[in-house]
Amino acid sequence: MIRIVLAEDQAMVRGALVALLKLEPDFEIVGDAADGELAWDLIQQHQPDVLVSDIEMPKLTGLELAQRVKNEAANTRVVIVTTFARAGYLRRALDAGVRGYLLKDAPSAQLADALRQVHRGNRVIDPQLALAAWTAADPLSDRERQVLRLAGEGSSSAEIGAQLCISQGTVRNYLSVIISKLGVSNRIEAYRFARQQGWL
Repeated sequence: MIRIVLAEDQAMVRGALVALLKLEPDFEIVGDAADGELAWDLIQQHQPDVLVSDIEMPKLTGLELAQRVKNEAANTRVVIVTTFARAGYLRRALDAGVRGYLLKDAPSAQLADALRQVHRGNRVIDPQLALAAWTAADPLSDRERQVLRLAGEGSSSAEIGAQLCISQGTVRNYLSVIISKLGVSNRIEAYRFARQQGWL
């Protein structure tokens, strides 16, 4: 049996995925969670073979959860199932050790097959996304990404500086470089564009 934990914040989607996966004779759903922290608790409790996770979730995103699994629960393989067909998300998912990346509009049989392949140690990535991921480079550094995320969430330069332990002037320099790199007019446009590309 392939033991699975499912993480998805939308209750209807989560219920549908659980119901579909339960139809497979070699799958056992050992837990399902509406947020990343609860999913992490279930992983620690059940030590599943596979985690199936969305990206956008409360408390811990799917990518943050995947990174934690990579660091602390190496026996669990992660498959991302998402609506986000963005190369930036895929690149970050692969960096976090994700073994599978599928879109939610894929047929259920494809998901079941992907979970079996990942369980066997293979990697399964939507082919069009895989191609896009290696042609669309993320221009932002990790620190620039941190600054832009906080700016986009409404933090002032002083608040960003305090949180990241850097000066307001350094924050302004980072934002100026980011705006220039992305070819936009201000920090709000930069935040929106970076999110559209999957870089945040």
